[in-house]
Amino acid sequence: MNSKKKPAEPMKLIPGDYYLNEKGLMVFTAQYHLRRGYCCGSGCKHCPYGEK
Repeated sequence: MNSKKKPAEPMKLIPGDYYLNEKGLMVFTAQYHLRRGYCCGSGCKHCPYGEK
């Protein structure tokens, strides 16, 4: 896990940052993760940083 600090405010979502899966849950895309700038270490489905 990276030591980068979380921002005080959550990022604003833009088109392409997420989709809703078949259960209606929000799934963040690689676009969102790249804009965020770090891996959270939670094993996200579309993590572009290689963490699983």
